[in-house]
Amino acid sequence: MNAVIKTGGKQYRVSKGDRIRIEKIAGKAGDKLTFNDVLVVGDGEDVKIGSPFIPDVSVEAEIVSQGRGKKIHVFKKKRRKGYKLHKGHRQDYTEVEIKGIGDS
Repeated sequence: MNAVIKTGGKQYRVSKGDRIRIEKIAGKAGDKLTFNDVLVVGDGEDVKIGSPFIPDVSVEAEIVSQGRGKKIHVFKKKRRKGYKLHKGHRQDYTEVEIKGIGDS
């Protein structure tokens, strides 16, 4: 069974046992999460599509770890003007494992 959930302004296709990295959510490793914003649920030919969400369907997950992504370097330069700007950014994330998909 597959589902499409929405969290952190993004959509993720998940199934039971998947590990995904999502936008940071407060919590510690081992905490349980419930995603109620389910857009699509399907298993083969049996597919339910929400408008925009499917009522009474949720996805259960468990936080595996909290972390930060790789550093992204932002470098700007204007030639012959003496202008250089260097910045870096590391995005926080939460890694979760999907435990189940079903009715709430």
